Amino acid sequence: MNTFKYITLGLSLFTVSLLVAQTELKTPPPGGNKKAWVGERIGITDVSIQYDRPGVKGREGRIYGTNVVNKGTVDMRPYGTAKAAPWRAGANENTTIEFSTDVMIEGKPLVAGKYGFFISYDSLECTLIFNKNSTSWGNYFYDDSEDALRVKVKPVRTDKSVEWLTYTFTNETENAATIEMAWEKLRLSFKVEVDLIKTELADFRLELRTGKGFSWQALVEGAQFCAQYNTNLPEGLSWADRAVMGDKNFTTLSCRAMLLEKLGRKAGADSAMKEALPMGSMVDLHQYGRALIAQKRAADALKVFQLNAQKHPKEFTTYIGLARGYSATGDYKNAIVNAKAGLPIAPDPGNKSSVENMIRKLESGKDIN
Repeated sequence: MNTFKYITLGLSLFTVSLLVAQTELKTPPPGGNKKAWVGERIGITDVSIQYDRPGVKGREGRIYGTNVVNKGTVDMRPYGTAKAAPWRAGANENTTIEFSTDVMIEGKPLVAGKYGFFISYDSLECTLIFNKNSTSWGNYFYDDSEDALRVKVKPVRTDKSVEWLTYTFTNETENAATIEMAWEKLRLSFKVEVDLIKTELADFRLELRTGKGFSWQALVEGAQFCAQYNTNLPEGLSWADRAVMGDKNFTTLSCRAMLLEKLGRKAGADSAMKEALPMGSMVDLHQYGRALIAQKRAADALKVFQLNAQKHPKEFTTYIGLARGYSATGDYKNAIVNAKAGLPIAPDPGNKSSVENMIRKLESGKDIN
């Protein structure tokens, strides 16, 4: 028996086993890179990016258009199967980006899902690639037949160098954000937009078929969204009607009135508010009065503030409500009387200062609303 042969074979198998075992342990990524996660919610759409962060490590000026970030595509064979692979937009494993709902990327549609993210670099124009395969290792197995979307953006050169590759969200609005990749002296950015109304309503419809569909608060929330964005008003009214059936109170009735008003059913809206007003708290009535002022319904607002003062006399809030109501109708004399009556009972220095400013404006003949 060749003992040495079997000892050598045993050691080789042990070495292979050891290497395999090592891959199961939690260790830093190879090459001194860093793992990172970044995400943000746009509307109700969750966007998340996972990537490995390479460092410049003294290679400034030798990053782009080199074997670090190749220009266009490169052949990864025989190490992988990709004949024409773009840069993996990071290091090591796939850079991935995930969207919980359908989105628009630079104005082009992309369905919800998780994508491998690649960049075909060029100094004048880069191609951003969202690939359906998010599980392959790096760009070694990239296949352009699996691309879901390609968009072109222009790279921006800067004077300030970023050592570790970074993805950030900027220019956020309620339905959009810009995602920026920065590394060395180059920035790439693309805009992500969501259809806030479509995604929100789709989510409401699902949630209101669960236990939340028996909650008047949840139904009011959906109905108020329809009113706020002036969309799907009949559907919003159906939710408001269900809310009233669940609990007839100031909030449910006033919400129903708001939808009826927007649908042009003024008589029904007035009837709902007539029933709602006696149920309103001091704060409810004050806020409703201010909402009427914002709708340029000064006379109606004053009536609400007067009702509030009858129900809750000599309160700071009701005095200020009357001041706003009279001011909105142009009766600055009575507005000043009520503002001065509320001044001594202001609950804190901030409110006191605010009322003093109101009085100065009224005395100079200016509306305080």
